[in-house]
Amino acid sequence: MRSTRHAARAGRAAGLWLALLAAGILTSAAAMPPAPAQSTSGDLVFDLNPADTKVNFTLGATMHTVHGTFQPLRGRIEYTAATGALHGEIVVDAESGASGDAARDQKMHAEVLESEKYPQITFRPDRVEGRLAVTGESTVQVHGILAIHGAEHELTVPATVKVEGGHWAASVRFSVPYVQWGMKNPSSFLLRVSKSVDVEIAAMGTVRPASP
Repeated sequence: MRSTRHAARAGRAAGLWLALLAAGILTSAAAMPPAPAQSTSGDLVFDLNPADTKVNFTLGATMHTVHGTFQPLRGRIEYTAATGALHGEIVVDAESGASGDAARDQKMHAEVLESEKYPQITFRPDRVEGRLAVTGESTVQVHGILAIHGAEHELTVPATVKVEGGHWAASVRFSVPYVQWGMKNPSSFLLRVSKSVDVEIAAMGTVRPASP
């Protein structure tokens, strides 16, 4: 009889502890901040970090190869997974172009880019060809419109994109046939330069799910 009452008390105590434990778990869960929103559709928003993004250019010449840089200003691209559509723009400061030689840079800005008249270079992507992974690395083709020197040009560029932990990084390489696109060839009798310039971009920024 005594053992029966002891077992009953033990059972009630165990039940009480289970109830308190459950209450504690529920209270803790209620106090925890909500988990970050997840994109069930795979739609993403990419924001550019200009400070961590490098835009380099290379121009072949008879005397030596010219290397230089441009400074990006801002950028945001929205990606729709179902269609591969892209919407947004990347803006680069044309007046920031520098190759390390003051006289050469003055000629580039005054005669080739006419950067005082056309102070920005803009790329507006409209679609991605290939599968862009929500997490991990992807190799894709990005199609869009490059606006430079007052004109717009259709362009498709290869890109390697890595998405991880709320951040993204991308590397892009392409060639700009600036003479064909209506810009002045700075070649002289003694110095001949290429009619196209190679551009290499190492971009970084943050990524988040698109709002529903």
